Amino acid sequence: MDKNLNKYADRIVNAFLKNKIISPLPKKFTKKISNAQKFRKLCESKINKPISGFKAAGTGIPVLKKLNEKEPFYATVYKHNVLKNKKGVKINKFTMGIELEVCYLIKKNFFNSKTKVTKKNIKKFITYILPCIEVVGYRQKKKGIKSLGDLCSDFGANIKFILGPKKKFSNQNVKNLKTAIANKKINQVVNGNTNTVYIDPMNSLRFVLRKLQIDKIKLNKDFYVFTGSSVGVVPILGKGIYKGVINKIGSVSTKIN
Repeated sequence: MDKNLNKYADRIVNAFLKNKIISPLPKKFTKKISNAQKFRKLCESKINKPISGFKAAGTGIPVLKKLNEKEPFYATVYKHNVLKNKKGVKINKFTMGIELEVCYLIKKNFFNSKTKVTKKNIKKFITYILPCIEVVGYRQKKKGIKSLGDLCSDFGANIKFILGPKKKFSNQNVKNLKTAIANKKINQVVNGNTNTVYIDPMNSLRFVLRKLQIDKIKLNKDFYVFTGSSVGVVPILGKGIYKGVINKIGSVSTKIN
């Protein structure tokens, strides 16, 4: 293994675990998505913390086209970065923004399934659906997105996830639902739609579960899948409470400090 690869992986893993900011990673690890995927998997292999689930990232089709990529990627979400509804998140100047997503809780028996996940059989693995806020940002001293690998190599650029109230899954339609996230204190409102999420959140879920099968990932418990932002990456223009609402799914909020 490339010694430099290991060295930089140890550096960003330490930043991830201790909530620190480091100098930017070399572009050879981040520019090409294939290299970034290898780097992310190496980093995740070095973390011995409980896993809550997985996130889809880069799910906006216009963004994928702009970055000349064909599909999103997934990244592991760790329990220490998952918070209950209305909990606060401390940000820094390398925090990119806030997102509003549809999230699913998936049965652990998914990992025993030997059949390929399809739109027809996916529903039997879902127990709950819920709204979620994701606060996104780097552990590096850099801003903006020049490649999908920028996000992938930095643990999917996930800082914290805030879970809204769960609803029992009963085949809820998640296509073409209106969404919005707002900070009333500073009069910031951004509207969105679930159809901006890699066709729709259910398709994004299928994508993540299929990748878990391909990569032979196994967990011994139920897990969350975060399907991607319905409002894009919304800049955090001020501190205070941000509330997200997904029509027919519910609402979720966090206090940004």
